[in-house]
Amino acid sequence: MSATPAARPPLAAEAFLRALADHGIDYFFANPGTDFPPIVEAFDRAKKTNAKVPKPVLVPHENLAVAMAHGAYLMNGRPQAVMVHVNVGTANTINNLTNLSRDRIPLILAAGRTPITEKGSFGSRNRPIHWAQEMFDQAGMLRELVKWDYELRVPAQVGDVVARSVEVSMAHPRGPVYLVLPREPLAAPLTEPTMPMKPRARAAQTHPDPQAIGQLAEWVATAERPLIIAATLPGDAVPALSHLAERCAIPVITHNPRSVCLPSSHPMHFGYEPGTLLADADLIIVLDSDVPWMPHLQHPQPGARIAHVGEDPFYVRYPMRSFPSDLSVQSGVTNALRALSDTVEHKLTLAEARIASRRTRLAERMRTRRAQLAKDSAPGERISPAYLSHAIGEAVGQDAVIFNEYPLRADHCPREKPGTLFALGPAGGLGWGLGAALGAKLAAPDKFVVATLGDGAYMFSNPMVGHWVSAAHNLPILTIVFNNSRYGAVRNSTLSMFKDGVAGENDGNTLADLGPAPPYEEMARAQGAHAERVEKAAELPEALARARNAVLIEGRQAFLNVITPY
Repeated sequence: MSATPAARPPLAAEAFLRALADHGIDYFFANPGTDFPPIVEAFDRAKKTNAKVPKPVLVPHENLAVAMAHGAYLMNGRPQAVMVHVNVGTANTINNLTNLSRDRIPLILAAGRTPITEKGSFGSRNRPIHWAQEMFDQAGMLRELVKWDYELRVPAQVGDVVARSVEVSMAHPRGPVYLVLPREPLAAPLTEPTMPMKPRARAAQTHPDPQAIGQLAEWVATAERPLIIAATLPGDAVPALSHLAERCAIPVITHNPRSVCLPSSHPMHFGYEPGTLLADADLIIVLDSDVPWMPHLQHPQPGARIAHVGEDPFYVRYPMRSFPSDLSVQSGVTNALRALSDTVEHKLTLAEARIASRRTRLAERMRTRRAQLAKDSAPGERISPAYLSHAIGEAVGQDAVIFNEYPLRADHCPREKPGTLFALGPAGGLGWGLGAALGAKLAAPDKFVVATLGDGAYMFSNPMVGHWVSAAHNLPILTIVFNNSRYGAVRNSTLSMFKDGVAGENDGNTLADLGPAPPYEEMARAQGAHAERVEKAAELPEALARARNAVLIEGRQAFLNVITPY
């Protein structure tokens, strides 16, 4: 006769799941293997006892699971947990883990380990793969990408291991950590019942050095042609930047942005390329931007003052980065912007005429810029990326949350609110956007979530798995593929170096040609999506409306394969 649940001693795996839940982790994204029996047992016990555990989310590919965790964090600001199968599962996470590492996303990535013992223990090896999958140093394959890694050795320590992993991942700058969980200690019984854990206090955002802010405020007040360059800002920093840029008439460039740094309609939002503003500036303020300009192609004028502001303005984990700096302000960007606005206000009395003149000059430049954008996004015979981007913005509305993996032209798809556009991070690991959109929908089910993907990025995202996850977990999102049947980044990079070489004679298409493109819409339709192929500009608005309504009214995923030859 089997023991009742109450008579069973708790497993370390139960304490692991309980500790995750106690630390605010809502979801347990998993692609399991033979290391998971203790986790499966712990979840099934929780169903019987109503124990507090994260919601298990089965994701049949590790790369997609990590991307989903990224998207969920962007919605709720809480650390996420992913567990994968030993070394092979870990290897499949590294692509998107690189994105999370460079984007400073707190993730507890856990993996089993092949059982340590060959015999004699509960959980000892019982499959042939348990010998081949063992490594001398499993964490070594990703140690450069995580802030901390640890292997569970003592079952009773599992709660403290979780507490430490959350503490480290949420410390600024945030980032992923890695846990290795061998099967034997995870399956071991505990002598004490699993008790609730009180999470440790988390560090607040750092504040800037007042002396550094005073120096920067003095430079702002005396500059003739200041410029701000930003890449990614927390949502509460956007109003602070908006105020500073408007008050002091400072143009803002969001170079290679990963989030909304300034509303598109802001009079000081001057787009995404530094261009002549960089060359003319006498003061450049860089806000949390790892690559504010391309030194091989652009550079500030001699004598320009350059200040870098951010949690880590030095980017110490980048092996080589040589951007000049006259002032580094190590601080949470929101706190730094607020302090700078307050301090500079007391120094602007003598600068008002200069600010007014600059504002007039920039207003004329803005009128020219907006007229050109309107011209570029006008519909033509074929669907251009600019027109498609503009049509998407019109169709989805200002509250939609867009996850863009390369093709969307942000200049032509206005975003007014923080948290309504996220883009692939600086590491560029493909296969991020679809999973991030699904994770965001999971964490924010009331949001209208849209994924805009290049066809190459779509193939990288394990689309069959992605559409399965959307259907299986009831996560209706709109996916739009900009289909040009090529790796645009590969082609453009080739032409940037060998346009006049032999590669240029083939228009840079060698190793970039993805034709003939398969019928992606049929793949999505096979898993229950509303799916269409769109080839003509005149058909696009109505197709977008049908796809939007499929998500918002019918509650099912939608997919558009849009042919955009560029």
